[in-house]
Amino acid sequence: MLDKLTQKISDALRTISGKGTITEKNINDAVETIKTALLEADVNLRVVRRFINATLDEAKGEKVLRSVNPGQQFIKIVHDKLVSFLGDTKQDLHLKGPDTLSCILMLGLQGSGKTTSAVKLALRLKKEGRHPLLVACDLVRPAAIDQLVILGNQGEVPVYTAAGAADSVQIYKEAVNWARQNLIDTLILDTTGRLQIDEPMMAELSRLKHEAAPDELLLVADSMTGQSAVDIAKVFDEKIGLTGVVLTKFDSDTRGGAALSLKTITGKPLKFIGTGEKLEDFEPFHPDRIAGRILGMGDVVSLVEKAQAVIDRKEAEVLQKKMEKETFTLEDWLKQLRSMKKMGSLQSMLDMIPGIAGTVNEEDITREDFKSQEAILTSMTRKERLNHLIIGPSRRSRIARGSGTSVAEVARLLKKFEKMRSMMKKMSKLNRNPGTAQSMMARMQSWVK
Repeated sequence: MLDKLTQKISDALRTISGKGTITEKNINDAVETIKTALLEADVNLRVVRRFINATLDEAKGEKVLRSVNPGQQFIKIVHDKLVSFLGDTKQDLHLKGPDTLSCILMLGLQGSGKTTSAVKLALRLKKEGRHPLLVACDLVRPAAIDQLVILGNQGEVPVYTAAGAADSVQIYKEAVNWARQNLIDTLILDTTGRLQIDEPMMAELSRLKHEAAPDELLLVADSMTGQSAVDIAKVFDEKIGLTGVVLTKFDSDTRGGAALSLKTITGKPLKFIGTGEKLEDFEPFHPDRIAGRILGMGDVVSLVEKAQAVIDRKEAEVLQKKMEKETFTLEDWLKQLRSMKKMGSLQSMLDMIPGIAGTVNEEDITREDFKSQEAILTSMTRKERLNHLIIGPSRRSRIARGSGTSVAEVARLLKKFEKMRSMMKKMSKLNRNPGTAQSMMARMQSWVK
C-alpha cells in the first residue's frame, strides 16, 4: 500500500539523512521532491501547499540547521507533519455502554465496499465483546440483502431482514424491537447506495438518521478513487453529517491521495481501513503508524498485533523452546505457513518491516511461493515432517510427484529448512519474547534463500 509515495519520499529523505550539516538548499531540494510525490499521489493541491509550507517553516529554523543531527531532525519534522495531516491520533468509535443500544449508520455509494465493511466492523466489535446486529436497509441495490446475509453468516453475526419491506425506517424500527429481545447492544445499518449522489438517496438517509439518532455515521469510500473519495465525503458531510470515514481497498492504494487529504478537507477522521478481501482484514486507522509506513519506517507494532491475533501464547512459547534447542520440525513449519496466511498478504507484512516498505514487491520473493511449499510439505507423511533426515532419494521422488513439483524443488526446500533452523537458534538467543515468534517466522520466509 502507498508504494509509490513511500518510495519517492524515502528517496528524498535518504539524500538528507545522516548528514552532519545541511543547508537551506538541501531542505528545498528534499521538500520539492516530496511536493512532487504528493501531487503524483493525487493529494489535494490545498493540502500539499499547507503541508509544504508548514514543513519549510519549521525545517529552516535554527533547531534543524544547527542541531547535532540535522538530517534526522528534518525527517522527524516530515513525520510529525504527516501524522498531523492524517489526523494526529487514532479515533475510536463513540458507542454507548453494553446495557444501552448503540447505532451505526454505514453510508456510501455503490461499489465502495459498504456492505462488506459493515460485516467487517460487526466482526471486529464482536471480537471486542459487543453483540452486534447487521440490519439490511439497502433496498435499492440488487442482491444487497443476500450479500449481507451470506457475509453475516460467514462471520457468525446475526442479520435482520424484512422480506418485501419498502421502507428502511420501518426496517430499523422492527430491528430495534428484535435487538431488545435478543440482547443486542449494537445495530449496524447497511443503508441504501446509488451509483452517484442524488436527492432521493439523501432524503432517505436523512429520514433514517432522524429516526435512529445514530452514535456513528461512517462513510465508506474507495481509497483507489483518490480525490473523488474526498469530494464524496465532503458532500455526505454537508448533507447528512459524518462522524468518520472508512477507507476500503487500502492494501491496493499505491498513491495515498485520499488518506492524506480527507482529514484536512473534511475535518472528519479516518477511523478504519480495509486491508484485504477477508473479513478479518479491517484495521483501526493509526495516523502515526501510517506515517511511519509512508516514510519507509515500517509498522512493527501492527505486525506484532497481527501475529498475536493468530498465534496462541502457549504455542509461541513452545515454538520458542524448539528454536532454542534446534528441534523445530517440518511439521512446525507447515503450521507456521498456515498461520502466516491468516495474517494477510505477504506484501502487507513487508510494508510493516522497517526499511522494506516500498522497496520490495511481493513478486520478488514469492517465485517459490507459499503454495508450492505447502504442497511439498503436505505431500510428506507426518513421520517425514517430524524427522526430515529420513527423506532420502526415493522419498524425495514420491514427494515431488505428490506435490506436482520437481525433486530439485524438494531438495531446495529441505536445504532452506536446514538454514532456517540454524538461523532460528541464533535469533532466539537475541530475542526471547514469545510474542514475536510469529513475526520472526514472517521475516525468515523472505530472508532465507
